[in-house]
Amino acid sequence: MRAQDIRHVGVVGCGLMGSGIVEVVARVGVRVTYAEGTQELVAAGAARVEASLTKAVERSKLDADEAKDVRRRISGVADLAGLADVDLVIEAATEDPAAKAAIFARLADVTRPDVVLASNTSSIPITRLASVTSRPDHVVGLHFFNPVPVMTLVELVTTVMTASEVSIRARAYAESAGKTVIEARDRAGFVVNMLLVPYLLGAIRMLEGGYATTEDIDAGMRLGANHPMGPLELSDFVGLDTMKHIADVLFDEFKDPMYSSPPLLTRMVEAGRLGRKSGRGFYEYD
Repeated sequence: MRAQDIRHVGVVGCGLMGSGIVEVVARVGVRVTYAEGTQELVAAGAARVEASLTKAVERSKLDADEAKDVRRRISGVADLAGLADVDLVIEAATEDPAAKAAIFARLADVTRPDVVLASNTSSIPITRLASVTSRPDHVVGLHFFNPVPVMTLVELVTTVMTASEVSIRARAYAESAGKTVIEARDRAGFVVNMLLVPYLLGAIRMLEGGYATTEDIDAGMRLGANHPMGPLELSDFVGLDTMKHIADVLFDEFKDPMYSSPPLLTRMVEAGRLGRKSGRGFYEYD
């Protein structure tokens, strides 16, 4: 199967990342079906996609007729069995190794043997997910970045078991969706988060130790390093729970203290201060 033969994509999860992937797939003319656990979550996913499309039209990034076509290509189901006819699956569920493994074990049963199974994980080694399936040679990582319709990068992660033609097909598909692809070997964190997460955790430790304020840490990196966001603002944007999940996976893999979750991050997650998604993290949001 070639990239141009992928006419129907399945996406598992339609939260922050999943809804962005759904939109990007549909905007390049491909039919997409997303799967959630309940009808309520299916409706919530549809609302996220609709809000993004509405904003794109308002900002003249998409015209109204194109938006209508995009909507017609999208459908949602409340069971993974609804993905039986897709040509490619991109899993975008919560960043939890056990949950993702359970999804991959089921996907191998409900999809055709030739279908590529891709994970949008930002940190979990792909081999762990591939090993629970009946076709590990068809499993890759396709890590998109938030917000998916805006960010052009995708990390392609292959394992020692991935068939070469599967890797070629996954790259070609991501490029056909308008993304720039970089390749990474299969280890926790891949390229971007291996470099980014220690930086973000270092900023949290600096704040925790009282060496500088939240505002000054962020202003320092925005104005001194020309970063579009400071590290604490970016952590809020990513989601502090997601940050902790990634840090825990990296620490489990490498046992390096620079990847360990600072106590401040752990306490904030326990308190439900998750960043933008909860309205409060290192900053407060409307």
